[in-house]
Parts: sequence; structure tokens; C-alpha cells
Amino acid sequence: MNIKVGISNRHVHLTKEVYFKLFGKETLEKARDLDQPGQFASTSFVSIRNGSHIIDNVRIVGPLRNYNQVEISRTDAIKLKVNPPVRDSGDLAHSLPVILIGPKGSVALPSGLILAARHIHITPAEMKKYGFEGIKKVAVLVKGDKGGIIDNVKFKVLDEASLTLHLDSDEGNAFNLKTGDEVTLIKSLSGDENETKR
Repeated sequence: MNIKVGISNRHVHLTKEVYFKLFGKETLEKARDLDQPGQFASTSFVSIRNGSHIIDNVRIVGPLRNYNQVEISRTDAIKLKVNPPVRDSGDLAHSLPVILIGPKGSVALPSGLILAARHIHITPAEMKKYGFEGIKKVAVLVKGDKGGIIDNVKFKVLDEASLTLHLDSDEGNAFNLKTGDEVTLIKSLSGDENETKR
């Protein structure tokens, strides 16, 4: 089974409260829709800082949420001199602190800095349709000159979703993948007892 790929660059999810502290307003304006229903790239950007190390022009992804989360790549982590954990979106246990800088102020978050776990957006109906019910994770086969296998890919099951594999920019670059490319789902290599077939 083939599915499309979406490459995620570094980005930030914010609560209404923190967004107001950074921008002095409550409305997050849309620049363009993203591949997942209801999600959009906003016109707002912040800087993220750890000590003297800083990365500018990090986009806020909307809509505003009930938690603050900063998703970066391993390359970004090296630049910031940090070692954040790999986490599913919204799972901020033991995530790292980070400072956000906006045009109207700055906020020191006590947690929220992560490396996002690779995942596949899928609906419950699609899980049933394609025989994935009860399966926790799969691997994907990437073809081409820099092809290979990406393992430990979790399903992110949502009532509204566009069937897409989300990877961060480092993973995309390593396999020469770009948004819109396709990969093939294959059996997980991780030893999970709940696996799928080619």
C-alpha cells in the first residue's frame, strides 16, 4: 500500500495565552492550509532560544491549542545545543524548556521542546478499511537512489485526517523525500507483536 509523504519543518504550537504574550493579539492569521483538516500555516513567526543559541523565523501552526509545543529536527537541536526527547504530539513528559521571542515579548516555557515522532495520520474508517485495526506501528519502504526502510512509524488515528506519513526535515533529506512523494507500507521491523503485511 502506498501513501503520500508530508515533510514538516520546525514549527510551534501555542496556547491563546502564550500567543497573546508574544504578539499582543488573540487572532492567529492563516497564510495557507496544511495537509491535515483544520490545520494551517500562520503568518506569525517566533525565535526559539536556548542560552545564547537561537533560531529565527520559526512558524506558528494553527489553530491555537491547549498546550505549547516546539517541534525541531536533530539538526536544529545541535544548533541550539539541546537534546530533546522524541515524543508524540501533545506528549510533553520530560520535554525540554525553551524561550520563545515574539514582536511584543518573550516567554520562557518550562517544557515543550521535542523531536516529533514519525507518524501516519489516518481515520478509524481507514484503519478498518486497510486492515490496520489493532496494529500500533509499521515500517515504510522508500525507493530511489537514497531509498531504504523507515521503521517505528506510529499511526495517529483521528476522526478527521488526510492519509499522510509525516517526517521531519532531517528524515526527509536523508531519504531524498519531499512533500507529495509516495512510500510503501511494509511490516514493522521492531518486533512489535501487532504488525502488518506488505
